[in-house]
Amino acid sequence: MKKSTIKIISIAFAFALPFAFSSCNKKTAKQDAEKASPNEITVYAYDSFVGEWGPGPELSKKFEEKTGFKVNFVDCGDAVQVLSRAILEKNDVKADVIVGLDNNISKKAIEEGILEEYKTKNADSIPAEMFAALQESGNFVTPYDYSHFAMIFDTKSNVAAPASLEDLTKPEYEKKIILMDPRTSTPGLGFVAWTVSVFGDKVLDYWKELKPNILTMAPGWSSGYGSFTKGEAPLVISYTTSPAYHVEYGEGDDKQALVFEEGHSWQVEGLALLKNAPNKAGGEAFIDFLTSEEGQNALPLTQWMYPVNKNASIPESYKKAAPIPEKTLIADPEKVQEAVGEVMKILAE
Repeated sequence: MKKSTIKIISIAFAFALPFAFSSCNKKTAKQDAEKASPNEITVYAYDSFVGEWGPGPELSKKFEEKTGFKVNFVDCGDAVQVLSRAILEKNDVKADVIVGLDNNISKKAIEEGILEEYKTKNADSIPAEMFAALQESGNFVTPYDYSHFAMIFDTKSNVAAPASLEDLTKPEYEKKIILMDPRTSTPGLGFVAWTVSVFGDKVLDYWKELKPNILTMAPGWSSGYGSFTKGEAPLVISYTTSPAYHVEYGEGDDKQALVFEEGHSWQVEGLALLKNAPNKAGGEAFIDFLTSEEGQNALPLTQWMYPVNKNASIPESYKKAAPIPEKTLIADPEKVQEAVGEVMKILAE
């Protein structure tokens, strides 16, 4: 068969890899743990959370001021990679809290037995459906933000906006869509979940039709969305909240989150206390802080997701450019994981 011209990063499925070669960007987790003190906690998180423009720096400062605990954030890549690292260290735990366990991977974390139950003091301020999205029972994972997945459209492009997932397969969108690798990116995995929810048993047929229209399969959200903002393609998978960033910083409303009548899958992100955490008390305090009104107020303009605490403030830019779809679609995580391997085979042909 003809070789695909889609650019696919060759990364094996994250859960199957021995992550012995995986290291954190700034310092190794082992070095971080060795330097930990009773007044310090170690938090495994993904790159955009701990980066300069993410919520990490602000949360760290406010948390230390409020509790006296210093936060040592460890950047281990995307959320899927963060989970993989925590699983490999389950018998030699080096962190206290893991951030980024969304509704597509939280079940894996629970099944691996790496988490300890903890019910945040702020649970009554968080809708029950947020907890339900992350676990069938218990209090292993605590939600901290959410948003629906959506195609973000550049209204200045020379193509019309698609009105459904099916529309994305039309010839006019050839090489005009940027997606992310579902093995290493939670938005990439979320898009697969979305297609599974809509097309069910026909999902692989859908991906075969979609394939000619995919410009690139980026390894993560940052690189994929960055390509979109550079004008490399008029469509990218992201969140309904993404356009609020452009409005908030005076970049206009050219970037639009498209809302489809068929509904949208969502991402509920959670954090959890690791079993046998070196600083359990500090980890619990961090979970309470991130879900408090003060911690939640730091998220919309840094994390660019909706806060889960119903008492948190919502910026005006969200009210203007971050729609909440009326219909939320839920896919079986096991079926989604099964689809990932088959989808990647299709794209590699």
